[in-house]
Amino acid sequence: MLPAEYITAFVTLFVVIDPIGLAPLFVAMTQGMSNRARVRIGARAIVVGGALLTLFGLFGDALLSGIGISMPAFRIAGGVMLFLTALDMLFERRTKRREGQGEDHISDPDHDDPSVFPLATPLIAGPGAMASMILLAGAHDGGAVHVALVHLVMVAVLGCVAGMFVLGIATERLLGRTGIMVVTRLLGMLLAALAIQFMLDGLRGSGLMG
Repeated sequence: MLPAEYITAFVTLFVVIDPIGLAPLFVAMTQGMSNRARVRIGARAIVVGGALLTLFGLFGDALLSGIGISMPAFRIAGGVMLFLTALDMLFERRTKRREGQGEDHISDPDHDDPSVFPLATPLIAGPGAMASMILLAGAHDGGAVHVALVHLVMVAVLGCVAGMFVLGIATERLLGRTGIMVVTRLLGMLLAALAIQFMLDGLRGSGLMG
């Protein structure tokens, strides 16, 4: 396999995971938290997301087939979960809960922690990223060296995610509270649309839609 194909693999995962698009979502979902809590949540999300992508890169095809879950069903389930998160962002339920529980409780990284859901999955390790890892790792008979290089490419993309999370925190200071509220609702709408797209893709893949 030529090195250029690993560049293609990087571009594929970068587009599917979308570190640039994740940055404002990360900021919106951790609004009101301390920087220390945000760093912990971001790091946890990247580690968990990376672990899930590694699992699917190594065993994904066999895992889904073994438990009888199709990729279309996986997409629909991810879309439903993502839509529920979008509703929280649109109606500012997260912000209201935090404001009513005090600064000490807000700074607790385990309170209302979005690191595993929805940041790690389905945003970082979503159905598209998992499917991409299965396909990329399985190319060329999935030799050990090839699989290792694909996972190194995945780690590089996750490094981009970490960098964009840090940049997103810095950008929040420029927006202020009112700007963040506006952006949060806008992103809630975009997240809802993304969730619907996940579900539509799943329905098409299942053959229920033309």
